[in-house]
Amino acid sequence: MGRKALLIIDMLNDFVAEGAPLQVPGIRKIVGPIKREMENTRMSQCPVIYLCDSHDPDDQEFNMFAPHAVKNTYGAKVIDELRPQGSDIIVKKPTLSSFYKTNLGNVLDKMSINHLVIVGCVTNICIFITAIEGKIRGYQVDVLKDAVAGLNKQDHHFALKQMKTVFHANIIEKG
Repeated sequence: MGRKALLIIDMLNDFVAEGAPLQVPGIRKIVGPIKREMENTRMSQCPVIYLCDSHDPDDQEFNMFAPHAVKNTYGAKVIDELRPQGSDIIVKKPTLSSFYKTNLGNVLDKMSINHLVIVGCVTNICIFITAIEGKIRGYQVDVLKDAVAGLNKQDHHFALKQMKTVFHANIIEKG
C-alpha cells in the first residue's frame, strides 16, 4: 500500500464562506467528512498537506474566475473548522494545479509518499487536475467522494467518472 498523505485542496474562505467570491454550492456538507479524514490521518501519523490557492492581485486566472484567494487576505486562509495544526504542511499554489510551480512533488518525495488521498474543492477543476497529475507521476490516488464538491452535480459526477474510468483513480465512498 505504501505511505500515504492526505491532500486538502482549497478549503479556503473564498470558496466556503457565505457570499464568498467563488463559493462552491453545497460545500459546507463536505467539511465534516474532511475533518473526519483529517483526524484519522493525523492519528495514523501520516501527513496532512493543505494545497491553497495563493494569487497575486493581478493574477491572469482572474480572466477566467472572479478574484479570489489573493495572497495575505482573509479569503486565502483555510477555514477555521479545518485549520492546520502542528506538523501539517501548507503548500501555496499559484494555479489550478497542486503540482505546477509548487514544491508539492519535493515534499512528497522527501517523505517517501506514494499514495495520495484527495479531498476539497473543486471536483471538476483542482481536484481533477491534481488527481490526473498524481496518476501521471506514479502515485496511487484515492478521491473521497463524500469529501469533494463540484460547481454543479453534472460536472462533479463527470469528473469523478473520468478520474475513475480514464485515469484509474480510486473513488472511495466512506459516508
